[in-house]
Amino acid sequence: MEHKFHISLPCRHIDATEKFYTQIIGASCGRKSQNWVDINLFGHQMTFSKSGTFKFTYPSYSFEKTVLPSFHYGIILPNENWKKLYKKMKAEDFLHIDETKFLAGKPGEHKSFFLRDPNGYIIEFKCFKNPESAFES
Repeated sequence: MEHKFHISLPCRHIDATEKFYTQIIGASCGRKSQNWVDINLFGHQMTFSKSGTFKFTYPSYSFEKTVLPSFHYGIILPNENWKKLYKKMKAEDFLHIDETKFLAGKPGEHKSFFLRDPNGYIIEFKCFKNPESAFES
């Protein structure tokens, strides 16, 4: 059995969150109520629960001369899926951090781009040069 993750996060606006994930990223919507929505993000279940205003601050850190948000989540995609989504996000000007290559020539070499959703969450989309190297050091 392939393992999936589930994460539940607070959100400010259910409709704006659903629109971003379904219409912008291309995910699908699962169950939904007035106060929450399930999003199928590449086979993983994300539940966004309406919470109103919440404080969302995060410091940054530097990794290989790129300043990154310390609080973010992401998904690892096969190269073709990654390129297709990147091209769409670049064309629609949704990038928070443009394509960046990390660990060039080392175990774990990958490229990433980052988006910001309507709630302020940062999403990283990764594509490893060698998918089996995701946990190598």
